[in-house]
Amino acid sequence: MKKQKFIKILSLATAASLALVFAACNGNVNTSVSSSETTTAETVASTSEETTESQTETSETQKAVITESDITINEEIDNSADGEHAIEVSGETASYSNIKVTKTGDSDSGDSADFYGENAAVFATDGATLTIENAIVDTDGKHANGVFSYGDGTTVNISDSVITTSGNCSGGLMTTGGGTMNASNLNIHTTGNSSAAIRSDRGGGTVNVTGGSYVTEGRGSPAIYSTADITVSDATLESTVSEGIVVEGKNSVTLNNVTLVANNVEKNSDKSSVYKAVMIYQSMSGDASVGMAEFTMTGGSLTNNNGDIFYVNNTTATITLENVEFVNLDESGMFLRAEAAGWGSEGKNGGKVNLYLNSQILEGDIAVDEISALNMYVKSGSEFTGAINADNEGEVYVEIESGSKWILTGDSYITSLTCEADAIDLNGYTLYVNGVAYSKGSSSEGEALVFTSASSESGGHEGKPGDKPGDPPDGHGGPGGDGEPPAKPD
Repeated sequence: MKKQKFIKILSLATAASLALVFAACNGNVNTSVSSSETTTAETVASTSEETTESQTETSETQKAVITESDITINEEIDNSADGEHAIEVSGETASYSNIKVTKTGDSDSGDSADFYGENAAVFATDGATLTIENAIVDTDGKHANGVFSYGDGTTVNISDSVITTSGNCSGGLMTTGGGTMNASNLNIHTTGNSSAAIRSDRGGGTVNVTGGSYVTEGRGSPAIYSTADITVSDATLESTVSEGIVVEGKNSVTLNNVTLVANNVEKNSDKSSVYKAVMIYQSMSGDASVGMAEFTMTGGSLTNNNGDIFYVNNTTATITLENVEFVNLDESGMFLRAEAAGWGSEGKNGGKVNLYLNSQILEGDIAVDEISALNMYVKSGSEFTGAINADNEGEVYVEIESGSKWILTGDSYITSLTCEADAIDLNGYTLYVNGVAYSKGSSSEGEALVFTSASSESGGHEGKPGDKPGDPPDGHGGPGGDGEPPAKPD
């Protein structure tokens, strides 16, 4: 058992509630609590109160997760033909309730299945509006996604349902081509490789998920793979092998009061040696536009079992965090690592990050390699404890708002600094600003770094086949993967 490292200060009550979550995955967990002496009692009490309330709400949501035994089945719909659907709705409005959908059979065309919905159990397209309630959807086949929304104007509304997929390249919810997916109180469990629970691919779309449980067990199968705009609220996300979240290119993931547990222990690629909970990158396969990726998390908790919390490469990204409870069970892991990996053009494929901490208390180091960069904003009473750019490689700007604080845990090297005189606790270490040692108790006025739209060159299919996390060997997009999953980024 690795020593537990808390990245956010926890109250004893909060630690106890977390222990219940961890027990299922990690056995007994050391719930010891540490706090900075510089944090006021008022701040700790306020933060603990808010966090406990947030976790209580999440726990109540978790208890309400639906199971198959909760659903009364009035109709069974089966399809075992390769490439076909059990339910297909095209250009019309349709509703189903109290049904069991079983889909077997494979698709041999990764593009047709992962981009356009071939072989999905439930498929809506051509501007259709499909509503599903109280359903059980079960697929067993290659490229057999559970519920698929494809195309502009297409909307799938699904609630109080259970989705299970066991084949490779078989996500739970799939959205492509500008479709919309609205989901509420689902229980999704995938066991195949390259099978994200909440999945999108080329053309993306809009996905809104509220409540429920979303668990993956396969290699290259994050709980969420986003080439879309995906928002999840009051839900539990868990990946037992892959990253918890992957955001590719100019797309987003927003988490509100979500419990996320990530255990990235297998790699789906040799392009990076890093294990991580949240990966933000650009594969250059043509499935996600080049531009600013976004990850926003408010409330809830993120528990990382192995490696780093955030990993950004070959793209620009904005990460915004507010009152999130971070726990890294890997004491050697970074909080954030921005660096080049095997995607994009060598020398141009670093990670460029805007990191915003709002009412956020966290601990963990940040690494920035020589072709990467960071703007870090510590705001609204936030407190960051850690070292930044200890290897003195990348460019870093730090801005600390009045009432917020940075406590060093190692020598740190930044390019520019904006802060008031009482904002930095050197804690016995040295902070270098543009090569000059910072003097304790000094105020500073600096300038943020200016990023272009992306770290890598724009457009195209620069990567070779299988160059995405969980991507198929023919190089097409999404979290896909072939029947025999190739080596790609996890």
